[in-house]
Amino acid sequence: MDKSDGKLAMSRWRAAGIHLLISAGIAAAMLALMLGVWYGPTLFRAMGGAGLALILIGVDVVMGPALTLVVFRSGKRGLKFDLAAIALCQLAALLYGCYVVSLARPAFIVFVKDQFQVATVAELEPAQLAEAKYPQYRSPSWSGPVLVYGEWPKDQREQQQLLFAGLAGVDLQHFPKYYAPYEQGRDQVLAKALPLSSVQKTDPEAAKVVDEWVARSGVDAQNLRYLRLRGRIAWVAVLIDARTAAPVEMLLTEKF
Repeated sequence: MDKSDGKLAMSRWRAAGIHLLISAGIAAAMLALMLGVWYGPTLFRAMGGAGLALILIGVDVVMGPALTLVVFRSGKRGLKFDLAAIALCQLAALLYGCYVVSLARPAFIVFVKDQFQVATVAELEPAQLAEAKYPQYRSPSWSGPVLVYGEWPKDQREQQQLLFAGLAGVDLQHFPKYYAPYEQGRDQVLAKALPLSSVQKTDPEAAKVVDEWVARSGVDAQNLRYLRLRGRIAWVAVLIDARTAAPVEMLLTEKF
């Protein structure tokens, strides 16, 4: 390899490296948003967020720098056009990926009957959101999932409609008109919650995870109660305060 070839190789790899650093920074920012705001670590894993993140990072971090490495040649005619085209393609892919991720984010965590259910943005129809009894539930939050209480309807006709909808995979958590502030359902939530001492009998796998966390945290188990949350790919143990029903900790227990 002659001197000019060496400079050429260095220029190409340096350009791809700079592109990679920029792309990695953008990917890191998106991952921080997903983990720190939209999901939280436990819900991120239970909802399959890792798969979404891998797709997004793969497109953003791999595609752009790889193309830059292929087309870059110092002094090449039309290089600016090539780099601009790569940047536009990468930007379009990134925006689409961000849009998909934003639709998959949890909008509401709903207490339904005896457990928590997650309603994602994609699962909530605009018409259903518009029917929400409380104005704060008529649009998904951008700052993370909102905890709500799902009120089972007293009207028999509505109950039958929910049962039929359930056969199609659409349950109460997908109907914001039944949402109520979580605090209003505190007594009902506590009535369904289990003392930690009884979890060993009902769910040994979850009990092991819960006991390990309690031992590490030093929290008095007498002050906690246990409920389950159904994620997209895994169950989550939700530990709540025995007096207020406020969530204290969420722990991944087992995958489906």
